[in-house]
Amino acid sequence: MPKKVVFLDRDGVINKDSPNYIKTWAEFEFISGSIDAIQNLTSNGFDTIVITNQSVINRKMTALFELEYIFSMLKKSIQSKGGRIKDIFYCPHTPEDNCDCRKPKPGLIYQAQKRYNIDLSASCMVGDSAKDIECAQNAGCGYAVLVKTGNRIEAEKILAAKNLFPDHVAENLYEAVNWIIKQKK
Repeated sequence: MPKKVVFLDRDGVINKDSPNYIKTWAEFEFISGSIDAIQNLTSNGFDTIVITNQSVINRKMTALFELEYIFSMLKKSIQSKGGRIKDIFYCPHTPEDNCDCRKPKPGLIYQAQKRYNIDLSASCMVGDSAKDIECAQNAGCGYAVLVKTGNRIEAEKILAAKNLFPDHVAENLYEAVNWIIKQKK
């Protein structure tokens, strides 16, 4: 039986997003229920992998060691509550870099697939933006879930203009996870 995998965007899904970007751990603030949601995924046998654009690196707004510290503290905070993030894949590039790893391109998901032998058709991506939903669909993920805790209104307009739609829209990550678990039962 293939491993159940849920890909999560970071900013706007796990933590509150900022128009000024999240550059330090002090700026990182969990969205209510997101830690419990990841713990729920873990206890129900899902692997959680974070897929995130982090152009703060190539924009020279923060150093790589600072981003790695944020990731380390994120994982420790989740683990302290019984959850687990299996891995974090990030794109350091700006949109102008035209790389293959920046969402909505599926490069980060393909990196995770290659490393962990993931059946993408059985996986799910949760995000707060059109880029996340497009990335999931471009990669061939089985489900794409849009959460309302980030850029949902803009995302829905962009997706509708492209005639793309998420499989589910949830209030937050906690509600999204409950829906995902029900789909897999």
